[in-house]
Amino acid sequence: MVLEFEKPIADLEHKLREMKELAKGKNIDLSSDIASLEEKLKTLKKETFQNLTRWQRVQLSRHADRPYALDYIYEITNDFIELHGDRSVKDDKAMVGGLGDIDGKTVMFIGQQKGRNTKQRQERNFGMANPEGYRKALRLMKLAEKFNKPIVTLIDTPGAFPGLEAEERGQGEAIARNLREMFKLKVPVICIIIGEGASGGALGIAIGDKVFMLENTWYSVISPESCSSILWRSWDYKEQAAEALKLTASDMQHHKLIDGIIEEPLGGAHKDMQGMATTVKATIKSALQELENLNPEERIHKRIDKFCAMGVFVEH
Repeated sequence: MVLEFEKPIADLEHKLREMKELAKGKNIDLSSDIASLEEKLKTLKKETFQNLTRWQRVQLSRHADRPYALDYIYEITNDFIELHGDRSVKDDKAMVGGLGDIDGKTVMFIGQQKGRNTKQRQERNFGMANPEGYRKALRLMKLAEKFNKPIVTLIDTPGAFPGLEAEERGQGEAIARNLREMFKLKVPVICIIIGEGASGGALGIAIGDKVFMLENTWYSVISPESCSSILWRSWDYKEQAAEALKLTASDMQHHKLIDGIIEEPLGGAHKDMQGMATTVKATIKSALQELENLNPEERIHKRIDKFCAMGVFVEH
């Protein structure tokens, strides 16, 4: 999959492959030309990905090859045991969770999971959880609290499922309960946005002591397309909407809504999944080390104070 803004890079990569094949097939020395083209490609990649618009970052966050929650979990942990069900309705496959081992430390992982192909996307409901998904997440959080295990949430959703049946089963209540209960959790909570972070669907598992965003992700009350359709009655203005929403990681950090940005490989997380997972793992370990030095009451007070300070401003 090649995004529109990546086409010049793809064209140059194609030329480079052709030149290498020609040099090999015809036994011609094209080393200087190949080196020149490689340098040109490197420069083009750097310029492209350092100057992405907000809409381009949204596109990159949705890339079909981008790692999902379970990709990170299986790469980060030495042993992962998935836990199922909300003990009330069913097991929501859009929300995954379980216990994993990070270098000898047991951590409760919870995340939204999308699918790679049509069948998986239908099974995972495109990463849009129903109320039972949020209730499963809360059940696992309470289980982690009971056994004094830290919690890591991996957020990647276009939003909570907006279907009639979800509303009938209490979608709003389930998310609201999660928000309230997450503030009071006695164990360390680390939240990482690994893809899309849309609306209450993301916020339902995103109340943490530390909230991080990967470099090419977004976090907002609404998606650019939905914002465009409300304001302009058309999706054609999604790029303008993305700019107005200020939804990128750097925007979030500027407004003190997150605690840090996790740098991605050049081209996006999907370009080096193992390297990206290693970086995420290091971030988790560092944050846990800092948070575990605080007593539970102090962590809870700091967590509440952090979120209460958001959006506060003083007029002069």
